[in-house]
Amino acid sequence: MATAAGGGNGWGLHGTCLTVLPYGERVSVDQNGTGPTASPRPPMPTDPAAIEAEIEARRTHLAATVDELVLRAQPKEIARKGAEYSKKRLRAATRTPDGQLRTERIAAVAGAALLLVVLAVWNRRRHS
Repeated sequence: MATAAGGGNGWGLHGTCLTVLPYGERVSVDQNGTGPTASPRPPMPTDPAAIEAEIEARRTHLAATVDELVLRAQPKEIARKGAEYSKKRLRAATRTPDGQLRTERIAAVAGAALLLVVLAVWNRRRHS
């Protein structure tokens, strides 16, 4: 069994460990939800038609996985995901869970922005 540490790529793999299992084992989460456990797979079929069906199913699954990875690696998709994440963070910061505006936070940010503008104008006039 080989392992490789997952990288911080923005797709939820921070601090994870990817494991390559030999044929006949699959990964599932144990009953406590504390981590992955390997469970045995049914034995490899011996009938040629069943083997071909297994190969075709795996090929289809692999093609779908590759397509998903290609989509995730496109700059437009990365930018879209980043914008979506930023919108969610802004909404969470400015609204309560029931959708009401958090006026105290908005007022604090607006006050800080106004203070920065006043300080910039004052600094410019002072050095002119």
